[in-house]
Amino acid sequence: MAKIYFQEMTPTGHQQLLDQVAALKKERPVLIARLKAARALGDLSENTEYSSAKRDLRHLESRLRYLDKQLKYAKVVAPAAGKQIDLGSRVSLEFLDDHEQVTYQLVGRMENDLAAGKLAFDSPLGKALRHQVAGTVVTVSAPAGSYRVKIVAVNPAPTE
Repeated sequence: MAKIYFQEMTPTGHQQLLDQVAALKKERPVLIARLKAARALGDLSENTEYSSAKRDLRHLESRLRYLDKQLKYAKVVAPAAGKQIDLGSRVSLEFLDDHEQVTYQLVGRMENDLAAGKLAFDSPLGKALRHQVAGTVVTVSAPAGSYRVKIVAVNPAPTE
């Protein structure tokens, strides 16, 4: 049976997920010890420390399961070195309606962070940009309406 990939991501994004898992696994023994100490306090029905520790441990376990699933079904895509925009590429754009210029790196869905200049490849803008080259004007179909963007420059993905 072929492996099904739910998402593509850059090597940097994959490493960030691995780092999150490692940090949570380090935190887990502390939460377990806190739960054991709270359990030893007595009556569990009115023990706020026990309820809080149990909730925190459940939250951590849930987050670990979520991240493990993301890693299991992720496809790490090596950054393309060509002139076409692909996952990992840095793209300088000019929005033609207001002439604002921005630079984004095209990343996987889990890495999306516009404030940090990371644009998801499957967002309306990301879809319109993918496989285009510098100098091209693309029309982006977004839920709020269409707009045009000029691709000013395409820089290959930074070495990971």
